[in-house]
Amino acid sequence: MVHMTQSFNPYGAVDLAGLAKKPAPAAGPGGGPSAPATSGVVVDVSEADFQAVVIDQSMTVPVVIDFWAEWCEPCKTLSPVLERLAVQDGGRWLLAKIDVDANQRIGQAFQVQGIPAVFAVVKGQPIPLFQGALPEPQVREYLDELLKVAETNGLTGRRVPGDEAPAGEAAEEPAADPRYDEAYDAIERGDLDAAAAAYEGLLVVSPADPEAKAGFGQVELMRRTRSLDDVTARKAAADHPEDVRAQCDVADLDLLGGHVEDAFSRLIDLVRRVEGEDRDRARTHLVGLFELVGNHDERVARARTALANALF
Repeated sequence: MVHMTQSFNPYGAVDLAGLAKKPAPAAGPGGGPSAPATSGVVVDVSEADFQAVVIDQSMTVPVVIDFWAEWCEPCKTLSPVLERLAVQDGGRWLLAKIDVDANQRIGQAFQVQGIPAVFAVVKGQPIPLFQGALPEPQVREYLDELLKVAETNGLTGRRVPGDEAPAGEAAEEPAADPRYDEAYDAIERGDLDAAAAAYEGLLVVSPADPEAKAGFGQVELMRRTRSLDDVTARKAAADHPEDVRAQCDVADLDLLGGHVEDAFSRLIDLVRRVEGEDRDRARTHLVGLFELVGNHDERVARARTALANALF
C-alpha cells in the first residue's frame, strides 16, 4: 500500500490559500481560461491560470502536479512517464505541468525542495506524492492509490479533450453518461481497438456527438503512438527530415505529451519543404491534429494562419 505522505512535505505544510484567491484570468474565445496549454489530459499551468486549471478542476477529477524545469535532467525522464500514464488513464486525472523557474510563487506555496516533485490536489486540498524520477511501476502505484483517495472523496468524473473550467467558477462533477462506459472500460483495460470500435459505434448513431468525436480522436492518437519508441522516432525524424511518416510520428508524440505548438510547427515546416503528394499527406495529418486540439484553441488559429502561408 502506498501512503500519500510518505515521501516529504507533511500534508498540512502546504497552503494554497494565497494562490487560490488570485483572480482567474479573463475568459478566452472558447469561454475557458485564456491560453492554458492543454492536450486533453496534460496541461501547462502558470500562476495566472492556477485557480481555474488546478483548484477548480480538482473539484471534478484529481489533479497531479509535475514540478519541473528545463535544466533538470531527471525531469526529462519522469515527465514523459506521467504524460503517458495520464493518457492511458483516459481522463480519470489531469496532469498539470508547472515550470518552477517561471512560477516560483507556486513552488514556494508547495514548499518544493527539489525537482522533479509531484503533488496531487483533490477538492482543492494538496497531497504530497513523491520526489525524484521514480520507475514507472512505482509511479503507477502512487497514481492508483491517489485514484482510491479521490473515489473516497467522491471524485468519479472524467476529463475529456476540451474540458476547461469557466473563469472564476468551480467545476461541477458531470453526471455519468452510460453511453460511453464501453469505451471508457476498454481504455482502462488497455484495449484501444475496442475503445475505437465503441466510439465508432456511437458516431454511427450520432455523427455530431462531441464527446464521442473527441474520445475517438484521442484513442486514434494513442493507437498510432503505442508502438513508437520516443528516442528511435526522433532519431528517424532527424535523420530523414523529408520523410512524412517520420515527421508525423514525432508530431503525434509531441501532441500526446502536451507539446502542441511543437507538433504544429514540425508539420508546418514539413509542408514548406515538401511538394506534391507528400505535402498533401503532411497537411492532412496536421489538420487532423487541429481537430483533436479543438478549433477554439488560439494555438490552432495561429497554426492555421501559418499553414496557409506555407501553402500559398
